[in-house]
Amino acid sequence: MRYYIIAGEASGDLHASNLMRELKRLDAEADFRFWGGDLMARQGGKLVRHYRDTAYMGVWEVITHLPSIFKNLNECKEDILRYHPDVLILVDYPGFNLRIANFAHSNGLKVFYYISPKIWAWNKGRVKRIQKWVDKMFTILPFETDFYAEYGVPVAYSGNPLLDAIDTREFKNESREAFLERHQLPDKPIVAVLAGSRLQEIDRIIPDMLKMVRKFPDHQFIVAGAPSFTEADYQQYVPGEGSVKVIFGETYALLQQAKAAMVTSGTATLEAALLKCPQVVCYKMWGGAFTDFMAKKVIIQVPYISLVNLIMNREVVTELFQNDMTEENLTSELRNLLCDEGIRNKMFADYEELQRVMGGPGSSGKTARLMWDSLNG
Repeated sequence: MRYYIIAGEASGDLHASNLMRELKRLDAEADFRFWGGDLMARQGGKLVRHYRDTAYMGVWEVITHLPSIFKNLNECKEDILRYHPDVLILVDYPGFNLRIANFAHSNGLKVFYYISPKIWAWNKGRVKRIQKWVDKMFTILPFETDFYAEYGVPVAYSGNPLLDAIDTREFKNESREAFLERHQLPDKPIVAVLAGSRLQEIDRIIPDMLKMVRKFPDHQFIVAGAPSFTEADYQQYVPGEGSVKVIFGETYALLQQAKAAMVTSGTATLEAALLKCPQVVCYKMWGGAFTDFMAKKVIIQVPYISLVNLIMNREVVTELFQNDMTEENLTSELRNLLCDEGIRNKMFADYEELQRVMGGPGSSGKTARLMWDSLNG
C-alpha cells in the first residue's frame, strides 16, 4: 500500500517513525511518502519536506509567515494528488493537517488521524471538522478517546507510543558513571534543560532557564539539543563560555541521569515523568500580560498545560506559565526539586501512579494493526 504521512514537529517524527516500522512488518509492500523528519527518513520512503522548515509557533509568527504557509499547503496538496495514496495519515500538527484533511476528504481519499490535536484544550469546535473529514481517529490518551466518542467520531485507542520509544531507548541500562565518562562530564548533579523543538520556544524560554546556572553552581546544566538545531543555536544563550554542555540525540539518556529537569510544556513533560525525572514545567509566549489573560480566560479550556497533570487530573508537577515564569519562581521550584527529599519522593510516587494509568509498551504495533485491519476491511 501507499502511505502519505504528515508530521510537523520532533515528537510527531518520533511517533510516526515507530508507526512506519510497525506498518512495514504488516505490509511487505509498504511505500511511504511523507513530511516529517530524520527518524521517519530512516524507515525508508521519500521525505518531501523536513518539519524544521514548516514549524511556526504563536500568532505573530503565523501571521508573518503566511505566504510560506500557504505555499507549503499548496505544494502538499499537489504532491498528495500526484502520489494518490491508499491512505493519508496525519500526525497531530492541526493548523496544517486539518486543512489537508479537508482537501483529502474532498478528493475521495481515506484519512486517518494519529495523535489527536489538542482540541479538547482549546477550540473544541474543531471536532465537527474532524467528524466530517477524518475516517478514523487514533488516540494516545484515554480521556481523548472518551471525548471523541461523545461526538460520534470513529475512534480507537491502543496506548501511548511514548512507552514504546522509552522501552526501546538507547543506553537504557547505562550507569551514571558510564554516562559521565562517555560525555567527559564532571561528577556533579545534572539539571536537564529541555527548551522545545521550535526556534521561537528556545528564543523565549531558554534564556530564563539558563539564568539558573549561576544560582546553582554545584550542579551542571545540560541542554537536550533538538535535532533541528545546532550547538551554536544554543550557545548564544549560554551565560559564560563552556558553562553549559549541549547533547544531541540522547534526551532519554540525559533524563534518566538527571537529578531534575526544566521542561518546556509539551510531550517532553510526559517523557520526563515516565523516565522518573523530577521536573518543573516552563512556558512563555509572545504577548506578556495580554496573552496571559487571554490564555487563562479565553483560549485554554483545561486546568493544566502539561500532559502529566492533565492525565492525572491534578497538579503533579509545577507549571510556570507566562507571567508565572519568573526568575524568582523558577529558582524556588528548582531548589525544591534538587534539595527537598519530601517533594522529590512525592513526585516519584505520583510518577509510579502515572505509569500504571498509562500501561505498558506495544502501542505502535497495536495502532499499525488497527490501521491495517481498517484498510483491509
